[in-house]
Amino acid sequence: MSLLEVTELQSGYGVSQVLFGVDLAVDRGEAATLLGRNGMGKTTTVRSIMGLIKPMAGAIRFDGGDITAAPPYVVGQAGIGLVPEGRQIFPTLSVEENLKAFARPRGPWDLDRVYGFFPRLEERRRHLGSHLSGGEQQMLAIGRALMTNPSLLILDEATEGLAPLIREEIWEKLAALKADGQAILVIDKDIEALSGFANRHTVLAKGEVVWSGSNERLKAEYDTVESYLHM
Repeated sequence: MSLLEVTELQSGYGVSQVLFGVDLAVDRGEAATLLGRNGMGKTTTVRSIMGLIKPMAGAIRFDGGDITAAPPYVVGQAGIGLVPEGRQIFPTLSVEENLKAFARPRGPWDLDRVYGFFPRLEERRRHLGSHLSGGEQQMLAIGRALMTNPSLLILDEATEGLAPLIREEIWEKLAALKADGQAILVIDKDIEALSGFANRHTVLAKGEVVWSGSNERLKAEYDTVESYLHM
């Protein structure tokens, strides 16, 4: 049984349907991706999983339990940590206050471990969130999610708007998390970077799954998958 199983998910906003039968899975200890151009339903999928949108139909199961209609706090308590699009850190709190606000004492991630993982955050621990660079804010958003000690870490647009060197650092950190056994779902458009560490991939177009498969299959059908991202 997969850690996360999304089956025939239909979702949207009011009467506007965005997702039309999306299937998605993430196993324990693996990295999976959700790919697609802007406006294809990736963030709607994430918001549905996190309980921010109530699905119209379909099922979402996590760690053997049904979370289809669960509110966000229940989803978080179940063990899903989110790094949201746009980072959404608290700008008037310090780095350390941002991290402590999400601390859950039920796993290996605490303040010291996050600082060890992202030394730059410790250097700027007393700085306000609004005074950080984009890359530092993304590190803080990831560290904040890790402080919840999640079984599954979801990153929506993991490297959007970041400088190339910072993007490379973020990918390296995600690879290190995966090597440590952390299950990860990444939403991004950098197919080359994602193919370097993810186990499986799902591609959305107009709210539907148009391609899914293993990393080996992606490498064999790279041109086909890339075409969906640049149509």
